[in-house]
Amino acid sequence: LGEVNPRQGASRGGGGYAVSVGLHGVGMSVVNALSTRMVSEVRRDGYAWRQEFPPRGTPGPPVERHAPPQATGTTQTIWADPEIFETTDYDFETLRARFQQMAFLNKGLRITLTDERPAHLDTGDEVTGGDDAAADADGVSEADGTAAAGSSPARTVTYKYAGGLVDYVTHLNTAKKVELVHPDVIDFESEDTEKRISVEIAMQWTSAYSESVHTYANTISTTEGGTHEEGFRAAMTSLVNRYARDKGILKEKDENLTGDDIREGLTAVISVKLGGPQFEGQPKPRLGHSQATT
Repeated sequence: LGEVNPRQGASRGGGGYAVSVGLHGVGMSVVNALSTRMVSEVRRDGYAWRQEFPPRGTPGPPVERHAPPQATGTTQTIWADPEIFETTDYDFETLRARFQQMAFLNKGLRITLTDERPAHLDTGDEVTGGDDAAADADGVSEADGTAAAGSSPARTVTYKYAGGLVDYVTHLNTAKKVELVHPDVIDFESEDTEKRISVEIAMQWTSAYSESVHTYANTISTTEGGTHEEGFRAAMTSLVNRYARDKGILKEKDENLTGDDIREGLTAVISVKLGGPQFEGQPKPRLGHSQATT
């Protein structure tokens, strides 16, 4: 935004942010091109700045400056083009699951999803978010876009997790209904500001026979793993075997434990955030960033 130019994004230089999900700086341009209408509004510097883009990327009127807003923030409103998309009926569950995932991966971030469509009205709101969810919900309007008077309230869910990945692992293991080998989730994190990379890991062993390792890079689910998962697996196998030898659990004649043995029943979430990520393939299913391994 600014004098709105959807052709130039923050991920294309300029230091808009250190970590980006996008790589090419064309996200808003693509959204604009796939919409029958798009409205951008930014509330900052004492004013509300608004610009509307007509169908499929056509330049709209100049930026409008409105009276001082009550709060700062950014609102993007889009109308998906039904001539391009097979369906423009958004699935609440798909959005809910992704937003909950985003809240787990960014500890302390509050995300609220509200569905005001008349056919999707619900009877109540749901607030989720670890031990402090109820306290955090106090004083916050959880249904800012309520339905018309006399009808049921809009369906709203809010997520905020103070524990981040620890809450994520707890959530995963609760859903699986397995026995826990140890009560507390193991978690640690580290950051290298010079290399612009950070890692956060949470893990817990269970009675399950299979492993459940979930990996993310800049909050993108890397479904095919990559260098961060390879580094985790190699380090875990090496560390456990070294510990077993040091403590005499493995004798000199014994073979090393395999990675599969060590990870049996493991639930783990690995989240790396890095500047200039390198993915393999456009859907970004696999991280190829070499520094993530070490």
